[in-house]
Amino acid sequence: MSNKPLMPMATAVWLVENTTISFKQIADFCDLHEVEIQGIADGEVGRGIKAYNPIISGQLTRDEIELSSKDENRKLQIKSSDIEIKNSDKKIKKYIPLSKRQDKPDSALWLIRQYNFLKDSQIAKLIGITKNSVTAIRNKSYWNYNNLNPKDPVALNLFTQKDLLEAVEKAERRIKREKKQKELINKKNSINI
Repeated sequence: MSNKPLMPMATAVWLVENTTISFKQIADFCDLHEVEIQGIADGEVGRGIKAYNPIISGQLTRDEIELSSKDENRKLQIKSSDIEIKNSDKKIKKYIPLSKRQDKPDSALWLIRQYNFLKDSQIAKLIGITKNSVTAIRNKSYWNYNNLNPKDPVALNLFTQKDLLEAVEKAERRIKREKKQKELINKKNSINI
């Protein structure tokens, strides 16, 4: 269980507006800098952020706030609860800004040249473009093929090096499997002759 509030900035806004707790105590509790808390109080930071009540959400109690209001050296203690937020390994699609979307075909060309054994579907999944686009780039029939410049997609932050290594390993396993199947077929054909 994390010992930080769920929405630190919104919680800080609520604590500044509704309590007499010191800026240092709020900063320590919300894991923010004391200057940020000062900015919230001055109205320079957190403008437009809706205050989040930590009492209603069960992260703090009124008693805890009152105790910390009376003693400036006392740190706010987050109320432990049974709810745990787990960090799953499920991949979340990452937003690619418009300025980087034009780099996708360039990255596909780079992958085709560097790892020509990767399937079009693997490249499409890695980069986040359609399989038809990858196939067109591979066949040099892509509408803008002459203007493409191969660019490393890892350097462009389209995906991680780990993702690339996993895709390469998967492709290598597929190639070995296909090679074994071919050998078995050739053996069966040579025996039948």
